[in-house]
Amino acid sequence: MHSLVSMLKYRRQQGSDSQKDFCIRFLHPIFGRPDRDGNYIKVIGNKPNVCFTSHHDTVHREDGMQRVRVEDGIAMLDHGEKSSCLGADCTTGIWLMLEMIDAGIQGVYVIHSAEEIGCVGSSRLIQRNPKWLSHIDAVISFDRRAYDSIVTHQMGYRTCSDAFANSLNDVIGLGMKPDPTGSYTDSNEYASRISECTNVSVGYFDQHSKKETQDLDFAAQLRDALITADWSKLVIKRDPSVFDVGYWEDFENSFRPREEEVVADLELEEILDIVCDHPEAVASMLYSYFGSSWDLIDELYQHGGDNLMRSASNR
Repeated sequence: MHSLVSMLKYRRQQGSDSQKDFCIRFLHPIFGRPDRDGNYIKVIGNKPNVCFTSHHDTVHREDGMQRVRVEDGIAMLDHGEKSSCLGADCTTGIWLMLEMIDAGIQGVYVIHSAEEIGCVGSSRLIQRNPKWLSHIDAVISFDRRAYDSIVTHQMGYRTCSDAFANSLNDVIGLGMKPDPTGSYTDSNEYASRISECTNVSVGYFDQHSKKETQDLDFAAQLRDALITADWSKLVIKRDPSVFDVGYWEDFENSFRPREEEVVADLELEEILDIVCDHPEAVASMLYSYFGSSWDLIDELYQHGGDNLMRSASNR
């Protein structure tokens, strides 16, 4: 896992010198030079039908390097490190893809630029309509927190069928399950063109924050599963021309807070008063924790902010 830890030491705010240094060290030797929008693309095999994706920018707010420590198989920022995040989102995804390429797994491999500022690289790539898009049936991003998610919906809209998600779980074999609570990543940009577009858990937690961690043991386990998977067994079912948002009620009900998570009314009112009295300070605190509005929106939806989530999905 030394290579993954080495990759995590780079702060990669979009356009930063350390992002460029990272790409020159880790991506150029494998992919060659990027396209005009900064996307790295490599095709292995004869017209493979699966595209694997990640992105090489992070939500770091400063350029340069950072200190990373490992405790009991978990990577995290070192003690006293003032960096804004670890950057496992999406360093782990890049590492997984490099390992798959090294093993010769067939597929189209795309490491996008500028995901964290609005999926700029992926949206521009799709607008240019590269030839390989015509034979792609599935886009799989490695850019999801926790251990068990195969994302079926992003920002409230279906991008992947349950049949595909279940078949992908069978192929990987790590007990993952369909997850309708996805926020937004590059695979979503392909959803109007490609049948199955998903995002898979890679074992990081508290992304976009100083508390971010990466489970290195899980990353290694996932790497081994991806390399030994039989990708021919994926089930392709979703019609990308069908606009499916019919799961809202079930989604809402699935996130009703457990009894032990309900905040006492009095305490909640006090917190609301604090937010109203100090909105800029609270906003600054939330930014330091989440690092992006999309992650805040995702978290708010899971605590009942459904109107905000619908509003964001219309942006």
